[in-house]
Amino acid sequence: MTAMATRRFLNPAQPQTLVIAVYLLYLNSAFLLFNLLRLGIFPWLYVLSVIGGVIAGFGIANERKWGYGLGIAMAIFPFGLRFFYSGNPLSSDLLSLMFEIALVALLLHPQSRDYQRLWFK
Repeated sequence: MTAMATRRFLNPAQPQTLVIAVYLLYLNSAFLLFNLLRLGIFPWLYVLSVIGGVIAGFGIANERKWGYGLGIAMAIFPFGLRFFYSGNPLSSDLLSLMFEIALVALLLHPQSRDYQRLWFK
């Protein structure tokens, strides 16, 4: 018999730092998509950010190394966008900035790094 492949959107067996990071990746993508729909504009960098955040969260929940790498890239991406457009990577409203910094901190936390190094495929 073959083992059934499990696909998860959340994995509560992971450390809480990774679980919360997955939540934040999904939440950031949902809020960005909502803002794009509200404004009625769809710049390709922002659409890629929405798609990348969802794929990264899915990859982390399914314990994939590429998902963790993409998650770090998607966490740092908003800072790069702001630096490119305004010259200041911290030029955002305070609430968004707090969530973005929290996401980077959660993904780079030693507990998250150790878990992904040991268990991710």
